[in-house]
Amino acid sequence: MTSNTQILLAETPRGKLETAHFQVQKGEVPALDDGQVLVRSVLLSLDAANRAWMQGATYKSAVEAGQVMHGYAIGEVVESRSSKFSSGDVVVGELGWQEYAAMNAKVLRPVGDHRPLTHHHSVLGIAGLTAHHGLLAVVGVNEGETLLVSAAGGSVGSLVGQIGKIKGARVIGVAGGPEKCRWVEEKLGFDACIDYKNGSLSKALRQHCPDGVDVYFDNVGGDILQAALFAMNLNGRISCCGAVSQYDSATPKGPLGVPGLLVTKRLTMRGFIAGDFPDRDADALRDLDEWASSGKLKVVEDVLDGLESAPQGLIGLLAGENRGKRMVRVGADPA
Repeated sequence: MTSNTQILLAETPRGKLETAHFQVQKGEVPALDDGQVLVRSVLLSLDAANRAWMQGATYKSAVEAGQVMHGYAIGEVVESRSSKFSSGDVVVGELGWQEYAAMNAKVLRPVGDHRPLTHHHSVLGIAGLTAHHGLLAVVGVNEGETLLVSAAGGSVGSLVGQIGKIKGARVIGVAGGPEKCRWVEEKLGFDACIDYKNGSLSKALRQHCPDGVDVYFDNVGGDILQAALFAMNLNGRISCCGAVSQYDSATPKGPLGVPGLLVTKRLTMRGFIAGDFPDRDADALRDLDEWASSGKLKVVEDVLDGLESAPQGLIGLLAGENRGKRMVRVGADPA
């Protein structure tokens, strides 16, 4: 522990995110105060929300220029001045984009015995909980209904569509590019996947959802949300998880027809974050573990190597190049 590599947000982006907006620096490993633990980062989660945090305060504080980039990571406790954790414990929390973090023990939670550790970012982590809660707790889905899922090949969308299939829904995905759409259909088992880069999305929705859409899980906002609103059935439900199409734009835009379409179609449109449902976490994790163990749910992970790959990894995620849950291996798994 001679140094601590950190990645800072060097400049707040006003348009598309670039690697020039980040700065790599070598700092000292932080000293601990009472109640703190020193954590060695092992697996850093990359999420579209990382980009949203640069735009201002959301459900958490904004990341400001000059700060260590915010991010959630799994790590190993290497030193402790808290009775809550001991050296060797594996924890998860907002460690940031750095090799070592001095953390108040109160803001960390232990990672369970399930291995591989990567699953605690994907199917048993924030991605899995977001998919489960966002679909089943926020809007619900019934056998025989048509479920539309945007960003269908991403960390959350890939799980949402599979959960919909488990529940007996007809599932249509939206993704970018013919090859990715084929992968969503063949690997994940969606009934169909629409390439939003190829022609009219509204026409494709009429083709693949001839009886309309009962439930829409929105990860992207923008034009895809616009098209989905017009495709919704009477009393349809929309779960609003994110708006990745808008995070990296200098001129973000919202959909037309709101509130008009909400009124005429009697739509329910609800936003959420996974942390809204702590009383449902245990049941959700049990379901996800059971489905993954039985093969009903395919776990897809995209692991990059080295902390310094994080900036380009996030830029690529915003462009939709990842499949499943993207994360960065910062250090070796605990022994």
